[in-house]
Amino acid sequence: MGRRPDGVDSITESLLSSGESLTAPIKTVKEKWRLLPAFLKMRGLTKQHIDSFNYFLNVDIKTIVMANNRITCDADPAWYLEYKDIRIGRPNVDLQEAAGVSEPITPQQCRLRDMTYSAQILVDIEYTRDKPGGGGQKERVVKYNHCIGRMPIMLRCSHCELTGKSDADMAVMGECPIDSGGYFVVRGTEKVILIQEQLSKNRIIIEKDNKGNASACVTSSTARSKTRTNIILKHGKFHLKHNSFTDGIPIVIALKALGISSDQEAVQLVGSEPEFADEFAASLEEAGSVTWNGNSQVHTHYWWQAHPSPPHSSPIRPPHNLPIHPSTHPPTD
Repeated sequence: MGRRPDGVDSITESLLSSGESLTAPIKTVKEKWRLLPAFLKMRGLTKQHIDSFNYFLNVDIKTIVMANNRITCDADPAWYLEYKDIRIGRPNVDLQEAAGVSEPITPQQCRLRDMTYSAQILVDIEYTRDKPGGGGQKERVVKYNHCIGRMPIMLRCSHCELTGKSDADMAVMGECPIDSGGYFVVRGTEKVILIQEQLSKNRIIIEKDNKGNASACVTSSTARSKTRTNIILKHGKFHLKHNSFTDGIPIVIALKALGISSDQEAVQLVGSEPEFADEFAASLEEAGSVTWNGNSQVHTHYWWQAHPSPPHSSPIRPPHNLPIHPSTHPPTD
């Protein structure tokens, strides 16, 4: 790829030759293809793989572990194990002749020796155990850099031995300087993880179902759990579906369970314009067939009892401020 004496490369020169500004809108697909060489030069084909894996190693794995970092014994809460920190080490291999001793390894060595290019998963833990000779007393033990397993390392990621190496260093290590990385070496074989397209998390997405009716869905994801909620149109009435419910809940009943006291307040939340009120009228009429007796939360709880959750889902619990007799409380696992 050539470069003029004034520092302008051939890609920029071809874009400037059209007489348009570099910030001008790109109108046709043919013109967009002219940007492809510049994109490959700046980002390459594997940068998204490497950036995603770097985020997992440095941020995501810590978030996942810290969300479930304490394990307590059900019989005696004084017995526990708690993860204080987790990190990934540098790629290495354990020496068979010396237990507990390891040495650094490169991807080329793993290819030649049919090994996996991996690193140790190290954690700092705290746990309780019986005190030796303590007559049943317990003591607290803290361990640092305790290995709980190994993780394959992606080539050219932040933990790879090739990161930051010059062309000369790469040649000494038996690697190609123009290899962009983004793959793994598992038992001597190069393997790549294909990109999977997923819907955005924690965003409300409006779409049409297979019957052509509009619906809204959101996938709520945290480090601890992931749930999916849908609002669908069924026989002209809005229903809320959740993965912990067997059937959909009328949306007005769900709103009243959240503390909405009147139909007028529900309409104002949805939209008081005539077209919105007309679409919402059937849902209000459906909820109006239920006798609330001034306590919407109690009757919503009764409705939930009539539509129990599946056996393997989280039990539906009433609001925390709902006074219910123990005999009417929903069954829990």
